[in-house]
Amino acid sequence: MDIPTIEIPVVEIDTVEIPLPTAEVPYYIPMVVPPSDLREPEGAKPVQTAEPPPPPKLNLPPLPPIPIPSTEVLVTAVAATTLTQPIIEQIKKKLQKFLQGRINKWKQNRQKKKESSPSSKKT
Repeated sequence: MDIPTIEIPVVEIDTVEIPLPTAEVPYYIPMVVPPSDLREPEGAKPVQTAEPPPPPKLNLPPLPPIPIPSTEVLVTAVAATTLTQPIIEQIKKKLQKFLQGRINKWKQNRQKKKESSPSSKKT
């Protein structure tokens, strides 16, 4: 008796070449912190620095010169003004409404007193 056999054809399968993924990894330049016991070397002399220039001034003929604040001060002032202006506007509206209500109430009370006073009644 013959054993049945099956012939399997060999087929070459083409493989796809997939490149390895790459990525740009974020990095930072490490900050160098000097040691806490840092001292000047012996014999070192301090460097003489020039005095900072005087702040700029605005010259208007009839007025004395007006010093102009530094950029940092101006930026801080503008930022503070921009941020607080809406808050101040809301407070102003509420305060005006409150005061107007008090004034109206005072006028009504005054009118009632005038109408109820004996001198205003004619007999």
